[in-house]
Amino acid sequence: QVQLVESGGGLVQPGGSLRLSCAASGSIFSIIAMGWYRQAPGKERELVAAITSGGSTNYPDSVKGRFTISRDNAKNTVYLQMNSLKPEDTAVYYCNAGSRATMIGPLVLSWGQGTQVTVSS
Repeated sequence: QVQLVESGGGLVQPGGSLRLSCAASGSIFSIIAMGWYRQAPGKERELVAAITSGGSTNYPDSVKGRFTISRDNAKNTVYLQMNSLKPEDTAVYYCNAGSRATMIGPLVLSWGQGTQVTVSS
């Protein structure tokens, strides 16, 4: 099993910044990709940012230019730097990882417990 522990959420004013962290541990041979999703009340969970082991990134238009995802492969940790935050960014943010426990093992998808981000004045 893989455990994902998130940190860094909180309350911030519009225009402010937050940095989320997510550390993976457990039965990990390799992590293929990691990402961040968010879910606001009454809405579906949506992708916020993703990064592969090679460093390729993907963002939806709603956060492009404001959010930056990065990862430390040695620490199995992914970060999400969020700048110019807007009230519509308010949501629970979840870390996600696709990993293998062995070289030829199946891909395992894991989720963190979520961290609340609230953007409000």
